[in-house]
Amino acid sequence: MREKIALKQQDRSEQFCGKIELDESYFGGIQKGKRGRDAAGKIPIFGILKRGAPVYTQIIEDTQTSTLMPLMRKKIMSNRIVYTDCYRSYNALDVSEFKHYRMNHSKLFAHKHDDIHHIENFCTQAKCHLRKYKGVPKNNFNLFLKECEWRFNMGSPKKLLKDLKSILKEYY
Repeated sequence: MREKIALKQQDRSEQFCGKIELDESYFGGIQKGKRGRDAAGKIPIFGILKRGAPVYTQIIEDTQTSTLMPLMRKKIMSNRIVYTDCYRSYNALDVSEFKHYRMNHSKLFAHKHDDIHHIENFCTQAKCHLRKYKGVPKNNFNLFLKECEWRFNMGSPKKLLKDLKSILKEYY
């Protein structure tokens, strides 16, 4: 089922417009030693979310500007408003075709409607959902991530069930 859900999620080729939130996150178990970006064995993902629209996630090799900018240019229409945190890989957005706003969480968590709470909410929900499996093999992680994306995008259990039935009819 996760393979079919992942295929459905990957088939979406739309570009995002409007106000877009971007964030990178690291998934993986708790390991002794270094934490956060330097932790060994963590899987970095990149998320793009338009408020009120579906989230898009992708596993990435690293969180460097050279990795993130091609994804942003592919998935986001130019001249759009982009909200990020203060991570240095987003510095290139200041001189790009996007209008860039940074959220410095250490000074101000949100200002009016300028925040990245929605994409951070997705990452938190996905991590909570995946935690119950007590470990996901790296070779299958994309399937589990796309399932989390699908759950977040569908919203209510009623919509999830309806979409799941349509997937079952289509593939089985």
